[in-house]
Amino acid sequence: KPLRKISEAFKDLAATANSQTLMELAPFSNACSHISVLFSCLGIAFKFAEMDYVAKVGDLQEASKSIGTLQSLLNHDIEKNCVRKAGSHSRNLLKVKRGLDMVRVLFEQILASEGDSLKDPASVAYAQALAPHHGWAIRKAVAAGMYILPTRAQLLKKLNEDEVSAKVQMQSYITSSAPVIVYIDKLFLSKELGIDW
Repeated sequence: KPLRKISEAFKDLAATANSQTLMELAPFSNACSHISVLFSCLGIAFKFAEMDYVAKVGDLQEASKSIGTLQSLLNHDIEKNCVRKAGSHSRNLLKVKRGLDMVRVLFEQILASEGDSLKDPASVAYAQALAPHHGWAIRKAVAAGMYILPTRAQLLKKLNEDEVSAKVQMQSYITSSAPVIVYIDKLFLSKELGIDW
């Protein structure tokens, strides 16, 4: 039950985010690793996002062996003057956060929509969270892939969920991921790093 794992992992992160204590990198990157299952279930449209996301989460998991918190991770890159460099932990954290946000919007759109097609929910989620940061070629490839997304029923089957349980888990993720996303944004902004790059 991947949705349950996602929802439970993010409940713990939300508690940390809401308590304003330092968020540890290991549980954060571990929770994020559960999301990659969802990208793979969406098929070819999100293949690039899945590969990119998995690589970035892998980097954060590796970094968690020597870096304790998200704050320490940013401080580490600030000291090395490599925050915005390709492959930096900070840049990877920002990209992972966008993936989390895309899934949050996707779940909101799925819960708000009728019918079996995921094209509209996925298109809205991609447009809001990822498209502004992608070049023309990637946006075109994703747009083409939207026509071969699984149906809602196929997605739920891949996730081993029924309509009722999926709604509960999706709503749980929406609720718990929001403070985590805000926490990361505030962290970048508090260090005057910006979040739109």
